[in-house]
Amino acid sequence: MTAVPHAFEEYGDETLEQAPAFGPGKDGVFEATLVREPGEETRLLRDYAKVPYHLTGTLDSDPAPGLTTLCLQEPTGGVAQGDRHSIDVTARANARAHVTTQSATKVHSMRANYAHLDATLEVGADAHLEYVPGPTILNEDARCLQTTSVELAETASAIVGDVLIPDGLSDHEPFAFDHYYSRFDARCDGQLVCTDAIDLRPDERDPRDPATVDEYGIVGTLYVLAPAEDAASLSDRVHDRLASLKATTAGASELSCGAGVAVRVLGHRSADVTEAVTAAWDEARRAILGVGAPADRRY
Repeated sequence: MTAVPHAFEEYGDETLEQAPAFGPGKDGVFEATLVREPGEETRLLRDYAKVPYHLTGTLDSDPAPGLTTLCLQEPTGGVAQGDRHSIDVTARANARAHVTTQSATKVHSMRANYAHLDATLEVGADAHLEYVPGPTILNEDARCLQTTSVELAETASAIVGDVLIPDGLSDHEPFAFDHYYSRFDARCDGQLVCTDAIDLRPDERDPRDPATVDEYGIVGTLYVLAPAEDAASLSDRVHDRLASLKATTAGASELSCGAGVAVRVLGHRSADVTEAVTAAWDEARRAILGVGAPADRRY
């Protein structure tokens, strides 16, 4: 599991009155290895799921040739204080897969400790892996740490997306959560090509500071890792697609070493931001696979 930032280490020292961190039902683990022979469909070679994660199998309705879908289910209804969830997916050479969730990730209110959602993705030569889960919804007083790391071969590609909704599901003001920290790291053949972090602490939020999300309420992010593609052309394609959407403010930037594109979207409504992130995902897919995002599994 990815190293924990200092601030969240301090939270981790806080004891819980109920089940402790890593206790039964709180230490969710999902591991999967996908393989594909040339010209065939991608198949699941190995998988392991520990409550609260559950997988019923693969879906093969994606329009991209040879691409299979894994839809993770979580029957517990949300993420509570002290939860530690870890996802580890490996797409071996030539495999094509899309990993998603059945619904949004609801991070409930907390009185102590924190929740950690960790994802590790490994993409082999000529493989393509997508991790586009449902939005992350933060409730009042929630503390959530999200860490994602990607290791890919020079001829591989990966797409990782997320939408943050900070107004929760209960009757309280937006940005009433305690602390949200998201960190993304990507390496191509061992070389770091992208590191990005979002650190939001509403009690310290200053709307006059341009380094915050300003007056916007919803944050969307998409990372497109495709070292074999023309990063400048890919960035222009995604930028032009986003420019046609007037309800959001968005930008697309080339990554280091021409490894791909990073996209950030800000908006006032979750529907507008998810539409923009989906549009960027769709355009990136067309550039890499020649096929758009699956209509039945968009946000």
